[in-house]
Amino acid sequence: MPPPVVKTVRDIIFYQYAKIISESAGYGKKNYGFIMSKWKKLKDGSEEWSTAIREWVKEHENPNECIYCGSTAALTTEHILPRDRGGPDTADNAIRVCKSCNSSKGDKRLYEWKGLENKDKHHRIAEGKYLKLLYKLHEEAGTLDYTAKELCADCDMGKKCLSAGTAGKLTVYCVEGKWKK
Repeated sequence: MPPPVVKTVRDIIFYQYAKIISESAGYGKKNYGFIMSKWKKLKDGSEEWSTAIREWVKEHENPNECIYCGSTAALTTEHILPRDRGGPDTADNAIRVCKSCNSSKGDKRLYEWKGLENKDKHHRIAEGKYLKLLYKLHEEAGTLDYTAKELCADCDMGKKCLSAGTAGKLTVYCVEGKWKK
């Protein structure tokens, strides 16, 4: 669970992204002080997430490897946010993965696929692109400042949240669930 100060969709997206920054800086995803410092800077706009060009360069450092497992066999292009879950058919929503990982993930969203217990175990490129995409989609829907309570009633992640014991609490599932405005 995020700290109590993380209350909105915008907050949880920036909090998860701050963890990516922390890990990239060599501090891991559990350095609370560094993560909160980056979270505050992302939130107040004094720091921005990496550009699409930087992500593209990082992604192409290992162009013949599955971004999820590192396999070099039978690579395909995968939508991080599946098309049937509202994901656009754009480069910002696409990564190279092996057929095995693509089949395993199927039509699940990124956090949904690996579960809450593994929310911090995604490849930085995949998770970074995903969070930026979710931010954009929530911005367009006008839900960036929604709390879990405001999203829960119409969210399609209800069963996942209930089984994880997090119903009504802000988690990464809140940013990826389908909701009605």
